[in-house]
Amino acid sequence: MQLVVARIGRAHGIKGEVTVEVRTDEPELRLAPGAVLATDPAARGPLTIETGRVHSGRLLLRFAGVRDRNGAEELRNTLLIAEVDPDEVPEDEDEYYDHQLMDLDVVTADGTEVGRITEISHLPSQDLFIVERPDGSEVMIPFVEDIVTEIDLEEQRAVIDPPPGLIDDRAEIASSRDADAEQTPEDAAAPSEGAPSEDATASSGGAPSEGAADARSEGDARSEGDA
Repeated sequence: MQLVVARIGRAHGIKGEVTVEVRTDEPELRLAPGAVLATDPAARGPLTIETGRVHSGRLLLRFAGVRDRNGAEELRNTLLIAEVDPDEVPEDEDEYYDHQLMDLDVVTADGTEVGRITEISHLPSQDLFIVERPDGSEVMIPFVEDIVTEIDLEEQRAVIDPPPGLIDDRAEIASSRDADAEQTPEDAAAPSEGAPSEDATASSGGAPSEGAADARSEGDARSEGDA
């Protein structure tokens, strides 16, 4: 099975090095010197990593046969793809690869069907499950422990405890509009005794993206992108 483990960025310097957007929690394994990686577009590879180093917090790689800035720039935006055993799982029991989570059924604790995971979006602060509802609409669910309370790979389901408005926001909006429509002009002009403030559910995150999704106590979650 092939998984995307990095994306090549801009050239660095004049000797063929490139910056790399890491998409693996195991760069020391996936992106080590000597590793041979497939690419997307396929015509740019395979690429063999010759050297690697960290500079100002960013990983720099140089590939065999790439010796100057022009050659490095030609690789820009190339995806690096590793061959991974499909039975391989992350070392941490609370981490998951994207391919393990795709197509899981999403239900609430009482068994109410929410939908099916069709995509995992990797953001700087956290990961999101993109869930397709039975009616074809989509809802985004942060992959944090307070919301995603259980991943059951045997039953192929993810159990969630959604805060108010996360999965029923459309119903709340419709209800609000109905209430506004019924309001008289006098009611509309009357001052409010405490209009409810807009609620926002936020969670801290920031674990480096490898591909392993991690739902831990602080709510961080990351997952490795499938090819």
